[in-house]
Amino acid sequence: MPQSFTPPFTSSGRSALVQAPPWHYAGWLVNIAFDFDAACGAALVPAELGTATGKGCVHFADWQYCGDDGRELLDPVYAQYRETIVVLEFAPKDGAGDARFFHCPLIYVDQDISLLRGWLQGWPKKIGQTWLTRSMPLIHPAAAPLAAGSRLGASLSVKERRLVDASVTLSGEKAGRLGFLSAPTVGAIGWPDLTQPGIAARPRYLRADIIDRVEPGWTAGSATLKFHEHPVEELASLGPVEATGASAGWMGLTVRGAIAA
Repeated sequence: MPQSFTPPFTSSGRSALVQAPPWHYAGWLVNIAFDFDAACGAALVPAELGTATGKGCVHFADWQYCGDDGRELLDPVYAQYRETIVVLEFAPKDGAGDARFFHCPLIYVDQDISLLRGWLQGWPKKIGQTWLTRSMPLIHPAAAPLAAGSRLGASLSVKERRLVDASVTLSGEKAGRLGFLSAPTVGAIGWPDLTQPGIAARPRYLRADIIDRVEPGWTAGSATLKFHEHPVEELASLGPVEATGASAGWMGLTVRGAIAA
């Protein structure tokens, strides 16, 4: 019998695109919180979940991943990727008090392995190219240290068209968690059935089961943020956005599965 967790299905399972969890991640992130017209969020936040509050966050991330045996770290073409994550805050439909939740309607990655891991967790990943300034532990003009005055840039392009531009100027002060780092984030999983091609997929909602978070702390900053029009991507449907805060830093976490939302 095939031993693969995902296709391709072979007797050894060695060539499966994605191996079974747990999945361990460590990365460098630039996070920008933003406000937008809450009415525009209806197009990207499912009504089954709740109503957009007009607050969101975009995360630019440079990740490194491995399984329990760590073999990917010895062949980093399987371990490393960059992505841009967009999350929107929503008020739950069930009126769960003052609880905060985010929904991830859009996320872009440059690695097929990460793309499939995301789909399995409810993160709707598509292929895109993310660039972001790295901070290095050096006092040097090119190092962008986590200190007051350092400037960071980030961008996302999809199908060779620019979709997001951002910049951050660090204040050197400590920052709290932003976006998916700060509250449960709900995604959608659903697959069409080609034996019934006229019927759309029916999504169900879940969130990643995250454990073993490691965060040495976030450095605050001010930011600029712009979403560009695109012939296919819907990010600009949020209308004008205003950056309200930013942070940068490193973190680690482990995904051991998913939880129904």
